[in-house]
Amino acid sequence: MRTATLILVAYFLCVVLAAIWRLVPLGIARHAIPDIGALTAAYLGLTSRKNLAPAVGGAVVIGYLVDVISGGPVGLSALALGLTGLVARTIQQRILVRGATMTMGFSGFIAIVAAIIGFMIRGLYRMPNASMATELKHVVLCAIATALIGPLVWRAFRRVDAAFARTHRERDAALEGLTP
Repeated sequence: MRTATLILVAYFLCVVLAAIWRLVPLGIARHAIPDIGALTAAYLGLTSRKNLAPAVGGAVVIGYLVDVISGGPVGLSALALGLTGLVARTIQQRILVRGATMTMGFSGFIAIVAAIIGFMIRGLYRMPNASMATELKHVVLCAIATALIGPLVWRAFRRVDAAFARTHRERDAALEGLTP
C-alpha cells in the first residue's frame, strides 16, 4: 500500500510538472526537466525494508507511467528506473541521505545515473541518439534541475512514509529521513 501511494504521488507530481514546465519562459531552462521518476525509483530503493521486489516493481511502474506521459518508447524508462532503483539500493548501505545538501547531491547523482542507464539502453537496442554534446548538455541540465527539486520531492515522500508509520517512533524517523 505504501509503494502504491508513493507511485500515485509521484505520478501526480509528474503530471503537474509536465503541464507547468512547458510554460517556462527561459530558453535553456525549458530543457532542464527534473527527473521525478528517477527520484521516486531512488527513494523506493533507499527505503525498501526487507524485500527488494516491491521497490523495483514500483520503480518499473513509475517508469512505465513516465513513458506514457512523455511519449517516449514504452519500456525505456521502466527498465532504466528499475535499474536505477537497484543502484540506489546498492548505495543504501554506504551513505545516509539526510539534510538538504546531501539530498540535493544525491538527487543530482541519481539523475545522472538514470540518464546514463537510459543512454546505454538506447544504444543497446539501437534507438536513435542525439550528438554526444547534446546528450551531455541534457544530462547536466536535468541533473541540476533534479538536484534543485529533489529535497521538496523527498519531503513529500517522507510525509507519505510517516502516514504509514505504525508507531510514533517510526513516524519521527520517517519524517527525518531515517529508514526504520
